[in-house]
Amino acid sequence: MKVVLATHNPHKVTEFGGIIAATRPDLEVVGYDGPEPVEDGVTFEQNALIKARAASAHTGMPALADDSGVSVDVLGGSPGVFSAYWAGQRKDAIANRDLLLDQLRDIADPHRSARFVSVIALVHPDGREWTVRGEWPGRVAHEAVGDGGFGYDPVFVPDGQSAPERTVGEFSAEEKQAQSHRARAFDALVPLLVDL
Repeated sequence: MKVVLATHNPHKVTEFGGIIAATRPDLEVVGYDGPEPVEDGVTFEQNALIKARAASAHTGMPALADDSGVSVDVLGGSPGVFSAYWAGQRKDAIANRDLLLDQLRDIADPHRSARFVSVIALVHPDGREWTVRGEWPGRVAHEAVGDGGFGYDPVFVPDGQSAPERTVGEFSAEEKQAQSHRARAFDALVPLLVDL
C-alpha cells in the first residue's frame, strides 16, 4: 500500500522512513511535493490533521502527517505547537534552542521536566480520519550537547537512562528511532494501517 507523508522536512522523511521500514516493510511511503497548508491549529492534533487532509486531497492517496514539538512543564507546555517558530518565523533550530535554554537559565533540574510530543494523523481520501499521540518524557538540559538528530534533540535528556545520561543529540539514529515520540505514536498507528 502507498501512503503519502505530508511533510517537506527532509529530517522527518528520513526518521519516518526508518521507523516505518522497521515496523511495516510492506508499506511504501512516498514523498509529498504539493502545497503546504497554513498550520493555524492550536493543538498538535489540529495541525497534523490540517497537513494530512491537504496531502490526501492533493494526491488522492491516504496521507500521514506528523505535528510535533517539545512541551516544557514550567513554561505551561510551551513551546508546544510553536516549537518550530519559538524564536521567530525563520524556523531556526539553533535560535529556538538558544531561546529555550535562556528562558530556563535559572531553573533547577527538578523543574526542567519536559516531553517530546508527536501526533500522527492518518487521513483517507474517503473521509476517514484518525490521530494517535506519542510522548517521550524527559527534561531540558542546561546546554546543547551532541550533533545528532535535529531541532531540540541536543537539549533534551530522556527519562529512564542509566548513567551517564545523554541528550537525544548524542543518540544514534537507531536508538532514537526505537524510543522516540514518533516511534511511540507510530506504534499506536500500526493497527489502523493494518485495518486500512
